[in-house]
Amino acid sequence: MEARSKIYIFIDEDTQPIAELVAPVNFELDTTKLIDGKHTLKIVSKDPTGKEGVRHVPFEVRNGPAISIEGIKENAVVDGIIPLMVNAYGKGDSKNFLIEGSETPQSIPFWIFILLILFVAWSAYFFFTSSAVELFTK
Repeated sequence: MEARSKIYIFIDEDTQPIAELVAPVNFELDTTKLIDGKHTLKIVSKDPTGKEGVRHVPFEVRNGPAISIEGIKENAVVDGIIPLMVNAYGKGDSKNFLIEGSETPQSIPFWIFILLILFVAWSAYFFFTSSAVELFTK
């Protein structure tokens, strides 16, 4: 029987592995047991001769409700009173998707107003110039 490499899987700086497996293997990482935020998956393999290999895989867990904010950007320099719009919504579970509250309302960007004004001005120009052409052609 051939000897196979052993795999030890660690989360962050834990000294106890969450799994000890024999290669090759499929493994499911349950992130619901981790707090939201940045983590590191550390995979250590030992071959039959005793040599070790290590791989670090950084990842971010976001199981909690998503938080959306409008009115301030990250690392912004601000002063005075700042109006903010904050929304938080959960994904539900894998069987049910929550529609209620899952859409974040947003204010209308200023460029939409500019396009609207330009369209209204063009429409008025077109209306008046076409009316003037009809008056002069009669």
